[in-house]
Amino acid sequence: MLLAIALLNACNSSSNKQEAVLKAQQATIDSMKVAMEKQAVVDSMNAVAAQREEERIKEEKQQIVANSNNAPVAATSTTTKKKKWSHTAKGAVVGAGTGAITGAIVNKKHAEGALIGSLIGAGVGAGTGAIVDHSKKKKERQQ
Repeated sequence: MLLAIALLNACNSSSNKQEAVLKAQQATIDSMKVAMEKQAVVDSMNAVAAQREEERIKEEKQQIVANSNNAPVAATSTTTKKKKWSHTAKGAVVGAGTGAITGAIVNKKHAEGALIGSLIGAGVGAGTGAIVDHSKKKKERQQ
């Protein structure tokens, strides 16, 4: 009888150790997922910045070509035209807001769900906006 109790007790402590190891592994996996989602957002924002820089360089080259053709240079105005948001930026903001709300509702840990949802939403929204921006530029080039 004592042997059976000792055997059951040993199995129970082994199960607790396995459960603790599994919880630690799951925590590591969860933190890696959050880090990957953050990196995806950073990458998408870097892509937006690079795209804006390319557009600025392209505009400068066009101005240089226009000036080199002895085209009359228009007088510059003191007021600057406000630049509109790109679809990529709009998509990132809308996606982050929607993802945060959805994540907070779905996840039992509301703050964690909102954080993860906003990261995923921002990434998806920025990606979708980039696709829209690309298709608009392609249409402009064809015209």
